[in-house]
Amino acid sequence: MAVFEDGVPCWVDAMLPDLEAGKRFYGELFGWTFQEGEKKYGSYTQAFHDSRNVAALAPKPDGRMPTVWNLYFAARDIAATAVKIRDAGGQIITDPTPIGDFGTMAMGVDPGGAVFGLWQAGSHTGFEKQGLPVSYAWTDLFAREPERADPFYEAVFGYTTRRLDTANGTEFAVWSPPGRPPGLEGAVVGRAVISAGLPAEMPAHFLVYFAVADCDETVNTTTRLGGRVILDPEDTPYGRFAVLVDNQGANFAAIDLSRAVR
Repeated sequence: MAVFEDGVPCWVDAMLPDLEAGKRFYGELFGWTFQEGEKKYGSYTQAFHDSRNVAALAPKPDGRMPTVWNLYFAARDIAATAVKIRDAGGQIITDPTPIGDFGTMAMGVDPGGAVFGLWQAGSHTGFEKQGLPVSYAWTDLFAREPERADPFYEAVFGYTTRRLDTANGTEFAVWSPPGRPPGLEGAVVGRAVISAGLPAEMPAHFLVYFAVADCDETVNTTTRLGGRVILDPEDTPYGRFAVLVDNQGANFAAIDLSRAVR
């Protein structure tokens, strides 16, 4: 299986207070099945759909940690990428750490405070299924200071930034890694801005989108299972999407890519 290019999102996992509750929630919401997690790896539990891995759930080792979906960028030389993060003004909060023969992970934070992961593949290369219903589709960074965020990720991953026009006039850009065309055609991440109308305490963060077959049905199922809606379904040129919270407090988005409105 091919290894993801540097700077391409290759994996997501959710850190949850209650692993079993997370398996019940996402098992019913997305139809995921789960592989039993090994205790020596903190009961880290991979999720599957159509026998292909799509994500993972893990119990939080410390209750003070946030309940969150984490995004991981591929890094073929994770040690060198960690140096770039520090040189560009970010921090490494978990040094590169081998995880058996699966690969090596690290956690970083950008100058605006958004946390993200790095993954250097071993036997676990990343998503086996993506861009299809109930698998990873996209991610946006919500930044307060785009003038700091864009140069940081350009320096770390070699991205090209392309700003896009939006219907409501808000600033939005996309990032493309080296070798891919700039703009939507080659983009792997979006960069939005946290507006003044949002809570002042909201930190910069990545929002993970999962593709779904029916956004409205996914919203209804989320609320039935004890989750909440942050942003009601709306149509966009990229698909019909909503921003949701699971029943333990982890934010994510659901998008029906077939409902793009041009």
